[in-house]
Amino acid sequence: MARIVMKFGGTSVADLRRIRRAAARVKVEVEAGNDVAVVVSAMAGVTNAMVQLVSDAASLADLREYDVVVSSGEQVTSGLLAVVLQSMGVSARSWMGWQIPVRTDDAHGSARIEAIEVQEMLRRFGEGQVAVVAGFQGIDPQGRITTLGRGGSDTSAVALAAALQADRCDIYTDVDGVYTTDPRIVAKARKLDRITYEEMLEMASQGAKVLQTRSVEMAMKHHVRIQVLSSFEDTPGTLVVDEDEIVEQALVSGIAYSRDEAKITLLRVLDQPGVAAKIFGPLAEAAINVDMIVQNVSAETERTDLTFTVGKSELERAVAVLRARQEELGFVELLSDPNVVKVSVIGVGMRSHAGVAQQMFTALAERGINIQVISTSEIKVSVLIAEEYTELALRGLHTAYGLDAA
Repeated sequence: MARIVMKFGGTSVADLRRIRRAAARVKVEVEAGNDVAVVVSAMAGVTNAMVQLVSDAASLADLREYDVVVSSGEQVTSGLLAVVLQSMGVSARSWMGWQIPVRTDDAHGSARIEAIEVQEMLRRFGEGQVAVVAGFQGIDPQGRITTLGRGGSDTSAVALAAALQADRCDIYTDVDGVYTTDPRIVAKARKLDRITYEEMLEMASQGAKVLQTRSVEMAMKHHVRIQVLSSFEDTPGTLVVDEDEIVEQALVSGIAYSRDEAKITLLRVLDQPGVAAKIFGPLAEAAINVDMIVQNVSAETERTDLTFTVGKSELERAVAVLRARQEELGFVELLSDPNVVKVSVIGVGMRSHAGVAQQMFTALAERGINIQVISTSEIKVSVLIAEEYTELALRGLHTAYGLDAA
């Protein structure tokens, strides 16, 4: 007998037919003798509709009331799934975040989980009851409903699995696992049997949409084993586990990409201490995240060029902030380019092998792809290239690192 948390995303509970399919999967686990908690998202499209309603009601809504509205979709789904399970002869009840309770801070719209009290849920497991939990929501110290930010139901599921000391957290979605790269672009992409938390975290943060970054961070911190599965196919998924659970590490496990990148170059910036702080300080104050940074060598001894990336949606705001301070910052010209993409090669095997970056640069050069910016970490090499070369780069790198399916 095991204790399992099953999480179903919006596409997996998009209508009653899919809710019944999810319930059938839950029943299989119950009949196998397992304790089961189910975390559900709102039906596909419902949260977006709720966000739009709030936006239409007021341009600057009270975030506490925003949370009341946008959390309602999960309440509907959890109740419907509990009803369907009961109709199948499975003992079940729905739980809202405040009923468990899932205790969070008071950062409405993007709250962080501080504790989950599961004593009553555990008692009901002893009676054979399934817990159907509304994901994405909690309760703040003042007793107000909070939400965890977009994709927060993944975080709810992993946090609940940690609190319940579950054997596994199964995340059902519209893909059947984690692939070496996007199979929609690279036909030879392979599904991975296992991937480490660190690799999955890099994949998620570099553009892979399979799991939400915060949920992977939490799983790694609490050693929660995650399995990514398809809601629509009965096939094995991908396990996200500790590194020591993988016997032999591949040099490169996957290649991720992000189109949500824009490049800014400041030409002829003063080359002296404190200038970088003056440039990036105002961006931080405006809540604009800066990612890749490179300082270019200049022929001038007193001036240099500085290039960095921001989110594509933040480009206009970043440009406005910098232009407003041009005289103070002392740059001569600002160039911006939204037509770029970040491509990342990821693998914990890089720690013990040299030459991974060189192999990447060679593969791109052979295909005539110019690298604009480079950044690295212990298990990742990222490059910024022109957006038009995305597919060519992914296919070329996938082949170069021997990831193509046979």
